[in-house]
Amino acid sequence: MLKMFTTQLTGLFKRIEEKAEFSFEDGARLLAQAPVGDGLIYIYGTREMKAVEFEAVDGAEPFKGVKVLTLAEVEELSDADRVLIFTRTSSDEAALEIAAILREKQVPFVSVSTVMDAAIGDLTEFADVHIDLRLTKGLLPDDFGGRFGYPSSMAALFVYYGLKFTIDEIFAEYEV
Repeated sequence: MLKMFTTQLTGLFKRIEEKAEFSFEDGARLLAQAPVGDGLIYIYGTREMKAVEFEAVDGAEPFKGVKVLTLAEVEELSDADRVLIFTRTSSDEAALEIAAILREKQVPFVSVSTVMDAAIGDLTEFADVHIDLRLTKGLLPDDFGGRFGYPSSMAALFVYYGLKFTIDEIFAEYEV
Protein backbone atom coordinates (compact mmCIF):
# COMPACT_ATOMS: atom_id res chain seq x y z
CA MET A 1 0.00 0.00 0.00
CA LEU A 2 2.83 2.40 0.89
CA LYS A 3 4.54 1.76 -2.44
CA MET A 4 1.33 2.60 -4.32
CA PHE A 5 0.82 5.74 -2.21
CA THR A 6 4.40 6.82 -2.89
CA THR A 7 3.91 6.35 -6.62
CA GLN A 8 0.65 8.30 -6.60
CA LEU A 9 2.14 11.09 -4.46
CA THR A 10 5.13 11.39 -6.78
CA GLY A 11 2.73 11.62 -9.72
CA LEU A 12 0.73 14.34 -7.93
CA PHE A 13 3.87 16.40 -7.29
CA LYS A 14 4.90 16.00 -10.94
CA ARG A 15 1.45 17.13 -12.19
CA ILE A 16 1.52 20.19 -9.94
CA GLU A 17 5.02 21.09 -11.09
CA GLU A 18 4.19 20.62 -14.79
CA LYS A 19 0.79 22.32 -14.80
CA ALA A 20 1.78 25.23 -12.53
CA GLU A 21 5.27 25.95 -13.84
CA PHE A 22 4.44 29.52 -14.85
CA SER A 23 2.27 30.09 -11.77
CA PHE A 24 5.21 29.21 -9.51
CA GLU A 25 7.30 31.86 -11.26
CA ASP A 26 4.51 34.46 -11.30
CA GLY A 27 3.61 33.78 -7.67
CA ALA A 28 7.21 33.98 -6.49
CA ARG A 29 7.76 37.26 -8.33
CA LEU A 30 4.60 38.73 -6.85
CA LEU A 31 5.56 37.66 -3.32
CA ALA A 32 9.17 38.84 -3.73
CA GLN A 33 7.93 42.38 -4.33
CA ALA A 34 7.10 42.80 -0.63
CA PRO A 35 10.58 42.51 0.93
CA VAL A 36 12.12 44.53 -1.92
CA GLY A 37 9.68 47.35 -1.12
CA ASP A 38 8.33 48.39 2.25
CA GLY A 39 6.12 45.35 2.76
CA LEU A 40 6.10 41.93 4.34
CA ILE A 41 5.03 38.50 3.11
CA TYR A 42 2.20 37.07 5.18
CA ILE A 43 1.08 33.46 5.08
CA TYR A 44 -2.40 32.22 5.95
CA GLY A 45 -3.50 28.60 6.13
CA THR A 46 -6.87 27.10 7.00
CA ARG A 47 -7.37 23.82 8.89
CA GLU A 48 -4.66 21.28 7.97
CA MET A 49 -2.87 23.93 5.92
CA LYS A 50 -1.64 25.41 9.20
CA ALA A 51 1.19 22.92 8.59
CA VAL A 52 2.53 25.33 5.97
CA GLU A 53 2.42 28.23 8.43
CA PHE A 54 4.37 26.19 10.97
CA GLU A 55 6.93 25.10 8.38
CA ALA A 56 7.45 28.68 7.17
CA VAL A 57 7.93 30.11 10.65
CA ASP A 58 9.15 27.26 12.88
CA GLY A 59 10.61 24.75 10.42
CA ALA A 60 14.27 23.75 10.15
CA GLU A 61 14.73 26.40 7.43
CA PRO A 62 12.36 29.26 8.28
CA PHE A 63 11.30 31.63 5.53
CA LYS A 64 13.01 34.84 6.61
CA GLY A 65 10.70 37.82 6.85
CA VAL A 66 7.46 35.82 6.61
CA LYS A 67 4.76 36.34 9.20
CA VAL A 68 1.62 34.33 9.90
CA LEU A 69 -1.50 36.35 9.07
CA THR A 70 -4.35 36.46 11.54
CA LEU A 71 -7.84 37.76 10.86
CA ALA A 72 -7.18 40.63 13.28
CA GLU A 73 -4.07 41.72 11.33
CA VAL A 74 -5.61 41.66 7.88
CA GLU A 75 -7.07 45.15 8.34
CA GLU A 76 -3.57 46.52 9.00
CA LEU A 77 -2.09 45.34 5.70
CA SER A 78 -1.05 47.80 3.01
CA ASP A 79 -0.66 47.46 -0.74
CA ALA A 80 3.10 47.01 -0.15
CA ASP A 81 2.43 43.70 1.62
CA ARG A 82 1.85 40.35 -0.08
CA VAL A 83 -0.14 37.37 1.17
CA LEU A 84 0.11 33.66 0.47
CA ILE A 85 -3.12 31.74 1.23
CA PHE A 86 -3.27 27.94 1.57
CA THR A 87 -6.58 26.10 1.81
CA ARG A 88 -7.92 22.66 0.86
CA THR A 89 -10.37 23.92 -1.78
CA SER A 90 -10.84 27.18 -3.64
CA SER A 91 -14.33 27.59 -2.13
CA ASP A 92 -13.18 27.57 1.53
CA GLU A 93 -15.22 30.21 3.39
CA ALA A 94 -12.45 31.37 5.76
CA ALA A 95 -10.03 31.84 2.86
CA LEU A 96 -12.68 33.64 0.82
CA GLU A 97 -13.31 36.03 3.72
CA ILE A 98 -9.61 36.93 3.82
CA ALA A 99 -9.47 37.15 0.01
CA ALA A 100 -12.37 39.59 -0.12
CA ILE A 101 -10.68 41.88 2.40
CA LEU A 102 -7.37 41.67 0.53
CA ARG A 103 -9.06 42.49 -2.76
CA GLU A 104 -10.86 45.45 -1.17
CA LYS A 105 -7.60 46.76 0.32
CA GLN A 106 -5.79 46.08 -2.98
CA VAL A 107 -3.26 43.78 -1.35
CA PRO A 108 -1.90 41.35 -3.97
CA PHE A 109 -1.96 37.68 -3.02
CA VAL A 110 -1.23 34.17 -4.18
CA SER A 111 -3.66 31.38 -3.34
CA VAL A 112 -2.98 27.66 -3.28
CA SER A 113 -5.86 25.20 -3.24
CA THR A 114 -7.65 22.52 -5.20
CA VAL A 115 -10.21 23.82 -7.66
CA MET A 116 -13.07 21.34 -7.31
CA ASP A 117 -15.58 23.03 -9.60
CA ALA A 118 -14.83 26.49 -10.89
CA ALA A 119 -17.47 28.52 -9.11
CA ILE A 120 -18.35 32.18 -9.17
CA GLY A 121 -16.61 33.87 -6.27
CA ASP A 122 -13.98 31.23 -5.53
CA LEU A 123 -10.32 31.97 -4.83
CA THR A 124 -9.32 31.69 -8.47
CA GLU A 125 -11.35 34.83 -9.18
CA PHE A 126 -9.87 36.87 -6.33
CA ALA A 127 -6.20 35.83 -6.37
CA ASP A 128 -3.58 37.53 -8.49
CA VAL A 129 -1.99 34.10 -8.93
CA HIS A 130 -3.56 30.75 -8.09
CA ILE A 131 -1.81 27.39 -7.92
CA ASP A 132 -4.11 24.38 -8.20
CA LEU A 133 -3.17 21.43 -5.97
CA ARG A 134 -5.08 19.10 -8.33
CA LEU A 135 -6.14 16.88 -5.44
CA THR A 136 -9.82 16.25 -6.13
CA LYS A 137 -9.99 12.83 -4.46
CA GLY A 138 -7.93 10.41 -2.41
CA LEU A 139 -4.96 8.84 -4.13
CA LEU A 140 -5.69 5.19 -3.30
CA PRO A 141 -8.69 3.00 -4.16
CA ASP A 142 -10.53 1.14 -1.41
CA ASP A 143 -12.40 -2.17 -1.72
CA PHE A 144 -15.76 -0.44 -2.17
CA GLY A 145 -15.03 1.81 -5.14
CA GLY A 146 -14.12 4.82 -3.03
CA ARG A 147 -10.79 6.56 -2.57
CA PHE A 148 -8.67 7.43 0.46
CA GLY A 149 -5.28 8.98 1.18
CA TYR A 150 -5.90 12.70 0.70
CA PRO A 151 -2.51 14.36 1.37
CA SER A 152 -3.55 18.00 0.98
CA SER A 153 -1.02 19.39 3.46
CA MET A 154 1.79 17.42 1.77
CA ALA A 155 0.80 18.86 -1.61
CA ALA A 156 0.62 22.35 -0.06
CA LEU A 157 4.08 21.95 1.46
CA PHE A 158 5.40 20.92 -1.96
CA VAL A 159 3.99 24.14 -3.44
CA TYR A 160 5.30 26.18 -0.50
CA TYR A 161 8.82 24.90 -1.08
CA GLY A 162 8.52 25.50 -4.83
CA LEU A 163 7.58 29.12 -4.17
CA LYS A 164 10.21 29.57 -1.45
CA PHE A 165 13.01 28.14 -3.61
CA THR A 166 11.98 30.36 -6.53
CA ILE A 167 11.89 33.45 -4.29
CA ASP A 168 15.32 32.54 -2.89
CA GLU A 169 16.63 32.28 -6.47
CA ILE A 170 15.18 35.69 -7.32
CA PHE A 171 16.82 37.26 -4.27
CA ALA A 172 20.15 35.56 -5.04
CA GLU A 173 19.98 36.82 -8.60
CA TYR A 174 19.48 40.42 -7.44
CA GLU A 175 21.47 40.00 -4.20
CA VAL A 176 18.60 41.21 -2.02
